[in-house]
Amino acid sequence: MTKLTVINTICRGLSSFPSKVSRGQGPSQPPPLSNQLFNSSPQSGSFRLGDSTFYSLIHHYAHNADFASLHDVLCRMKLQNRVFIEKCFLVIFKAYGRAHLPDKAVELFHRMPHEFHCIPTVKSFNSVLNVIIQEGFYLRALDFYNRSVNAKNTNISPNVLTFNLILKAKCKLGWVDRAIEVFREMPLRKCPPDVYTYCTLMDGLCKENRIDEAVSLLDEMQTEGCFPSPVTFNVLINGVCKKGDLVRAAKLVDNMFLKGCFPNEVTYNTLIHGLCLKGKLDKAVSLLNRMVSSNCIPNDITYGTIVNGLVKQGRVEDAVTLMISMEERGYGVNEYVYSALISGLFKGGKSEDAMKLWTEMMEKGCKPNTVVYSALIDGLCREGKPNEAKEVLSEMIGKGCIPNAYTYSSLMKGFFKTGNCHKAVELWKDMAEHECIHCKVYYSVLIHGLCEVGNLSEAMMVWRHMLDKGCKPDAVAYSSMIQGLCNAGSLEEALKLFNEMLCQETESQPDVITYNILFNALCNQNSISHAIDLLNSMLDRACDPDIATCNIFLRTLREKLDPPQDGREFLDELVIRLLKRQRVFGASKIVQVMLQKFLPPKASTWARVVQELCKPKKAQAAIDKCWRNLDC
Repeated sequence: MTKLTVINTICRGLSSFPSKVSRGQGPSQPPPLSNQLFNSSPQSGSFRLGDSTFYSLIHHYAHNADFASLHDVLCRMKLQNRVFIEKCFLVIFKAYGRAHLPDKAVELFHRMPHEFHCIPTVKSFNSVLNVIIQEGFYLRALDFYNRSVNAKNTNISPNVLTFNLILKAKCKLGWVDRAIEVFREMPLRKCPPDVYTYCTLMDGLCKENRIDEAVSLLDEMQTEGCFPSPVTFNVLINGVCKKGDLVRAAKLVDNMFLKGCFPNEVTYNTLIHGLCLKGKLDKAVSLLNRMVSSNCIPNDITYGTIVNGLVKQGRVEDAVTLMISMEERGYGVNEYVYSALISGLFKGGKSEDAMKLWTEMMEKGCKPNTVVYSALIDGLCREGKPNEAKEVLSEMIGKGCIPNAYTYSSLMKGFFKTGNCHKAVELWKDMAEHECIHCKVYYSVLIHGLCEVGNLSEAMMVWRHMLDKGCKPDAVAYSSMIQGLCNAGSLEEALKLFNEMLCQETESQPDVITYNILFNALCNQNSISHAIDLLNSMLDRACDPDIATCNIFLRTLREKLDPPQDGREFLDELVIRLLKRQRVFGASKIVQVMLQKFLPPKASTWARVVQELCKPKKAQAAIDKCWRNLDC
């Protein structure tokens, strides 16, 4: 019988035994093993016959995460005074990591010197440290490091990998400055940083929006003789793309080629995602073609990102064309691409094409998930078919897909849109079965729908129900109630609710829609001075007016004053007030409104606007945006 066959025989023989010990019956004796099974290796130094078989068993049980059998093998080795080598513990530590058992790894590490007479080196230490960090226990990892390295009689001298792990933990905690201190100490500890060190620190700096410092490390690492890898450039390109600096990203790609690094799938995906975020879809598609010609294989994320971007720009036909191209190249379209396309087709008024795509998806064997079902339900509701959408909801639940907030809120909106308020309320009550009735999104949709149709009494009932359940209203719920009260002529009650809103958390603070509701109500009651005071308060709270705000006041000045005013001076003064508060973007929007209404600003106001726009050297961008928004 060969050695390998012997080991397999042992493993099969022990596979059923530990199930008893794992239930808390801890064996007083290790499992019986024939002595001949351990006589398969020659004696060498302190090693004895059978040691290699024990080591093979450890590898086998660790690989299969059979920790009960692993425990039994270690017990037998102790009873027979076998030699424990660190390599075996490294295997066990990795197994604990795969099983998400960091506490077990730390416990075994501390048992190594006393119980198993195996002094752990930095290899074991790094292995355990990595297990802790992989589980996201960053503070515990730093504590483990400090206790172990500073302990007396320690045999652990941190190496580059140790410092890389510590840097990672500190960066994950957002302690980038502390990570930099460790980074600067590394050469003093005779551990010069490697490419992974630089990548880790660059990533931490980018996540803290300290892009310039991250990019400066690229030059520093080359000065220190450490050459960047594609991963290095990918970290920096990802950082600048998230910031929207595509020019800098392009320069990094050029630098990448100069350093002998070639873009990979991650590089292209990052650049494509950055282009889509900036709305440069044509360049994203062009880069996709370049990616394919460079023998870099696009993945679902690449195609999904571009398809989603095209849909958001209203270019659904282009998105469908890309999907077809994707299939022709042999890539399967996933559920998220289908959901984006179905949603886009419905929003573009092409419901027949959307349903056709749904049928094709089903015929191709792509099982819809919650996201796709929700897109279909929302689309049907947009088409005024909530009853059909409810049938889809029933099918969805029947197939084990759990509806989310978007699913239910879309269906409720669909019922309100078609005047079926009672069905929306019934749906809200039925949702209690799925334990999601207390979601603030549903309350907001329900309150908004009821107030919109003038059913204030029932909206108040839902409002009180929401408060009784401890669910805090968001800005939508507050604004809807304020709108309902204003429509019912209860302006004083609406203002009381608004003042209550001012005392709430950020997500419940009034937005421009809330203010516009009150501006309209106050102006309709000829309380123009009160509306102006509220406008000043709005500006003080860093909330910029929009075109609806301007239209409310322009109509009031034209219809409520004698003699009527065209509103030019009012808007001109509004621009000045925004500029004094350093709100250049808000001021630019009012200027756009003035130009659309053929109410040009005063020369002095123009001068101030241009002066402010030129400060960040964005004059041309602002002018281009202004022209794009002009209707004339």
